[in-house]
Amino acid sequence: MSVRELVVLGTASQVPTRHRNHNGYLLRWDGEGILFDPGEGTQRQMLRAGVAAHDLHRICVTHFHGDHSLGLAGVIQRINLDRVPHGISAHYPRSGQKFFDRLRYATAYRETVALTEAPVDADGVLAATKTYELEARKLSHPVESYGYRLVEPDGRRMLGDRLAAHGIKGPDVGRIQREGALGDVLLDDVSEVRRGQRFAFVMDTRLCDGVYALAEGCDLLVIESTFLDEDVRLAVDHGHLTAGQAATVARDAGVRHLVLTHFSQRYSDPEEFERQARAAGFEGELTVAHDLLRVPVPKRR
Repeated sequence: MSVRELVVLGTASQVPTRHRNHNGYLLRWDGEGILFDPGEGTQRQMLRAGVAAHDLHRICVTHFHGDHSLGLAGVIQRINLDRVPHGISAHYPRSGQKFFDRLRYATAYRETVALTEAPVDADGVLAATKTYELEARKLSHPVESYGYRLVEPDGRRMLGDRLAAHGIKGPDVGRIQREGALGDVLLDDVSEVRRGQRFAFVMDTRLCDGVYALAEGCDLLVIESTFLDEDVRLAVDHGHLTAGQAATVARDAGVRHLVLTHFSQRYSDPEEFERQARAAGFEGELTVAHDLLRVPVPKRR
């Protein structure tokens, strides 16, 4: 059975707190696991969340600030210690190659797993599989940063009433799907487009074109909301978003489920992030993330 869900490993910005670990997010997408921004302590959070090294297939780092990348050393070494039986790809800004190298080889260990380095230096598609395309878009932060987006290819939904009206049943249903036509009946006559699911991961950034491009039409958007709206000046100065800004992006982009995360330690009431997001006009499903939360990708429309 395919599973599509987000496992939240950590939600703190800059420094961990008593209740929030450094960043870390695992997206389960059918049989693959994509780990985003493993901050310090990610390996332990994986253990607490029931996530094994064998579950990982890709690692995506948005940028090389410590709260988004210091856990790389431990995660990479754990992958090798556990002798993960498949290759793993790592995506990160090419401008941070020296930091990736330092983290990958921070200490001595035995390499047993093929880790493919696939750095990002421009907007575009990074990888394509049978179930998704992985894209990157540049963001606006004091250091180079990229957000990531998964797009499932559109499929077809067969319509029973139309199939019956044309007398198509049994093996002929599969045949018209494969061949696109059956006699004078076209596939379009008995089916409709089934829109593929979309997921985006947007971390440290000011408002910019990349944020909107990543969020457009997403079923599940994970986005930073480091500051509350009254501290918008701080957000702009430090290259971050407020809760209201993040929610406005989600509203305008038609997002179905918004997950706010990456909270500054200065705030003690997480419910205020939800209040400000709702005040910005976002009416979809809304989650203010906490550590070890599991969020399912919404069912197809």
